[in-house]
Amino acid sequence: MSDGDFKVKAMSYINNVRMFVRVFELGSMSAAARDMHVSPAVASSRIGELEKHLGIRLFNRTTRNMQPTEQGSIFYPGARKMLEAMEEAEAAVHEVTNTPRGSIFVSAPLGIGRRLIAPLIPVFHELYPEVLVRLRLSDRPVDVAIEGLDLAFVLGHLQNSDLRLKKLADCPRVLCASPTYLERRTEPSHGADLQHGRHDCLLLQFPGSSENRWALQTPNGLQSFEVAGPYTSDDGDVLVDWALDHRGIINAPLFDVMDHLLSGKLVAVCAETPPTDVQLACLFPHKRYQDPKIRLFLEFISERLKARLKDKSAHYIREKPQFP
Repeated sequence: MSDGDFKVKAMSYINNVRMFVRVFELGSMSAAARDMHVSPAVASSRIGELEKHLGIRLFNRTTRNMQPTEQGSIFYPGARKMLEAMEEAEAAVHEVTNTPRGSIFVSAPLGIGRRLIAPLIPVFHELYPEVLVRLRLSDRPVDVAIEGLDLAFVLGHLQNSDLRLKKLADCPRVLCASPTYLERRTEPSHGADLQHGRHDCLLLQFPGSSENRWALQTPNGLQSFEVAGPYTSDDGDVLVDWALDHRGIINAPLFDVMDHLLSGKLVAVCAETPPTDVQLACLFPHKRYQDPKIRLFLEFISERLKARLKDKSAHYIREKPQFP
């Protein structure tokens, strides 16, 4: 076998292993294909080639998803470690040559991702064209390890001893509703006015969430108020749309609703008991921070996010001095 043939075969094997890892992590051939920017046919072919090479079946295929076999589950940790070792070796070389290169897998909540993270990625790519940022948006909790993520932007106070957490900013939250909704119902001034069905509260809910209790600041300290309403969703933007459609009161990060507040489409309520700030942070495996491109991306995003959130809050407070 010539050197050229060996290199082609080795690269083909690496690409097949990469595809296996993404299918394993995402649980879907089509999702992995989209993530790797290839067709489902190419993705299926790569998995087939790897199975033929190993002489085992890696997945049980159904019409809806891909379930790893016992052998596939055994193969995954080693495959993942192999790819991470290659990435670390490449990163070390690129750090010496000052040319960061490779892919970064990132997740973020929908609102943050759409309004704050996504606009910054093209700017980052223009500065570092050899780094490809793969962004996935969801308001559901993510498992950084299982989903093969390098970074996960999160809202809230999380504890996970296996991950490193970098706090980025405290994001103000605001309770608000449309003027039309408030005309139909008595405008609440205190968290107690929201309880016992007195108001329709728009709730962000998914398995394991506790959004039916809102933590509000009161003269007696922080208190938790049980709220309810007919509308729930796991998408924060859907809740904003419902609030604009006069369906109820939303407890939202300021950056999600600031434009609507300034335009008068939404009005801040419960001035006596404003909600607590929510922490914006980034989760990542400890060893990933050693990768220069990960460190570079996180520092780039962190600096710009802090500045943008500060500007947004200051602008709203200046325009709306009654904000609690």
